[in-house]
Formats: sequence, structure tokens, C-alpha cells
Amino acid sequence: MANVNPSGFWKRSKNFRVAMLYLFPSFLLFSVFVFYPMMKTVYLSFFLTDYEGFPSLFVGLENYAYIFQSESFRKSIIATFIFVLITVPFGVLLALFLALLANEKLKGIGFFRTIFASNMGMSVAASSVIWLFLFHPSIGAFNQFLATFHLPQVEWLLDPSWAIISVSITTIWMNTGFAFLIILGGLQNIDEYLYENANIEGAGYWYQLKRITLPMLSPTMFFIITVSLINAFQTFGQVDILTQGGPAESTNLIVYSIYREAFINYQFGPASAQSVVLFLCILVVTILQFKFGEKKVHYQ
Repeated sequence: MANVNPSGFWKRSKNFRVAMLYLFPSFLLFSVFVFYPMMKTVYLSFFLTDYEGFPSLFVGLENYAYIFQSESFRKSIIATFIFVLITVPFGVLLALFLALLANEKLKGIGFFRTIFASNMGMSVAASSVIWLFLFHPSIGAFNQFLATFHLPQVEWLLDPSWAIISVSITTIWMNTGFAFLIILGGLQNIDEYLYENANIEGAGYWYQLKRITLPMLSPTMFFIITVSLINAFQTFGQVDILTQGGPAESTNLIVYSIYREAFINYQFGPASAQSVVLFLCILVVTILQFKFGEKKVHYQ
């Protein structure tokens, strides 16, 4: 049997204890604000609760059966996926377009960089109120613009066909600033030597964009797409201010559905079951993103 060096073992264990000491604040915060609420939500999803949220009767999977039989929940799932399919592609493409413009070496370009990222300084509530006035059916700027050209007025937030589009437009505008800054940072980290060689070889702008810019930017784009997907599934504030889930539940996204079930109907069991379903949806989408999206990422 090999001899164990006590001093070596003690040194390694000391390093481990020191590492755990530094990590303890993070473990504590995650335990209080992430792990415990998550476990509590899973626990409550198997119970009926009273008006204060305390479990009163164990019902097993009945809460899950109830929400999947609910037409309102099915509508919220459909509305959420439609919302994600609108906001993520268009939002990322808009941010990429603006970042490509702002990355040009032109006089005064810093002013436009500031303008493109300025909405990051606004809260969701303030931004939603601004868009609420823009979408107003009579005094809103959008309908005033349509009236200038004698075009029919649009009930932006009152027509089920337009409400989800209106909320999506608002969300795209809100999230563009963050995505723009991240993508611009990725563009500025691309080695200029690559473009110099391409210019010497006579490569045009579109060839450089396809063969140099986008491949070298792929890690940044992978990050932005992943974060945008997660944020889109968790959208709440603008829905609450603009539409309250209406009209006809066309904008009843799943997070707003959870809020309404828990804090308006006081049905914490079904709300917890919806939260678990939302977590699984985000988990599956993220896994698929890493499985298929990461294959197109070039790290060198």
C-alpha cells in the first residue's frame, strides 16, 4: 500500500477549503434566490394550495393534467412560441445590421453608437408606456402617420391579429440596445489583419462579410441568440402594461399566464405547474441551441 503524504493531503484539502470559502457567498445567493424557489415551485406543483400559497391537498399530477386541458394555457403556449419566433430572429438581425453600420470608421459614428444603445438606459415600464401612446388608436403616432396617407387605421393593441405583433415590435426595440453592444464588441475584436489580406486579394465587402465577419462573429452570435431565446420566453412587463394578455388572450404569454393564475386567481398549484413547464421549454430550447447551433460556431 502506497504511503500517503499527510502534508500533501492537508495542503490540497486546505486549498479546497479556501476555494469553498470564496465560493460560499455565491452558493448562498444561488441557494436562497434560485435553488430553493425552484424546488419549492416543483413541490407546490403537486398540491392544491390555500389563498396564502400553503399546500393543503396533495393531488399528484392533476395540476399538470388541468393546465394541459385548459384552453387558456394552450393559447398561452401558442402565443409564446409565436412571440419567440417573431422577436428573436428579427431582433438579432436588426442588432447585427446596426452593429455593422456602427462598426464603420466614419466621422461622428460615436454619436450613432450612443443612439443605437440608448434604450438600454430605460426601464421596461417606461418603454412600455411610450409605446402605449404610440399604439393609441386615435392619438397614437402610428395611426396619425397612416392617416397622413389616407390609409385605414389599425387597432394595434385591440385587434388579436395585431396585438402580438405590436408587443413583439416593442420587445425588439427594447432588446436591440443590449444585443447591439455585444455584437459591436464582437466585431471590434476581429483581427484587422484578416480584412487587410482580403483587401489585398481584391475581395469585396459581401465576400468579406460572408467569409470573415460572420464566421469570426459566430461565438458572439451564438451567445446573443441563446440569451435572446431565454429572455423571450420570460417576457412579462410589456405584456402587463400594453395588453394584460388580451385581446382574446392573443398576447397571454406563459409568464403572464403564470402571474395571472397565481396572483389574480390564487391558484398557486397550477401556476407552479405552468412554471415547471416553462422551465422545461427553456431547457429543451437551450439544449437544442447548444446541440445544433454550436456546430456552426468558429472559435478561431
